[in-house]
Amino acid sequence: MRGALSFLTPFGTATVPTPGTLDWFPVVGAAIGLAVGGVWWLAARAWSPLAAAAVVVAVDVALTGYLHLDGLADTADGLLPPMPAARRLEVMSDPSIGAFGAVTLFTVVLARFGAFASMPAAPLVVGALWCGSRSAMAVVARTVRYARPGGLASAFVDRPGVGRLRGVAVPGLVGVALSLGLAVAGRGVHGVVALGAEMVGVVAVVALAQRRIGGFTGDVLGAAGVVGETLGLLALAAKW
Repeated sequence: MRGALSFLTPFGTATVPTPGTLDWFPVVGAAIGLAVGGVWWLAARAWSPLAAAAVVVAVDVALTGYLHLDGLADTADGLLPPMPAARRLEVMSDPSIGAFGAVTLFTVVLARFGAFASMPAAPLVVGALWCGSRSAMAVVARTVRYARPGGLASAFVDRPGVGRLRGVAVPGLVGVALSLGLAVAGRGVHGVVALGAEMVGVVAVVALAQRRIGGFTGDVLGAAGVVGETLGLLALAAKW
């Protein structure tokens, strides 16, 4: 668990990720989401909806150490513009942000802010969505080809002697059970629909990465999680 906490947040001691780190992604994701959701609930009682939404977005960024938003920007710069496949990986490894990354980052943060500002606080559903995104990251990492051998994710992607089905069983089953339980407890069917929208976003980003670079990278995992969470929040905020 310490490895997952250190990798997904700025907290915990610095540790080298291991293949077992992915098994803890659902639990750590739920913990982050419940913390963000708790802040949302408290902020909504202290400030106007707009101010509370700004606080929640800032807290979420702080709790994740900018990691996933950075991945979103790098992924947008690498996957969206027209360029050769080999060049895409080079662009994604460049720490600077291009036009595609900047516009995508602004759009996604604005959508998250708008979603938080337009509905009553739902801490349990935020926990469900954040759990779902990290669970999806773990499943993708164990089922999809890694496009950058030797990269940061290699430390926990390689799991000798463990089959694909067995490798996704723990994060997959735990993630489904935990995220569905939180979603139903938080908003019933509406919460489940939000989870479904989240998975659509995750699948769309991973499918684009497979098409353009032949697999995933750590940046793609972060981008898939953020896009999925954002679509989930928008679905949660939709008027029924």
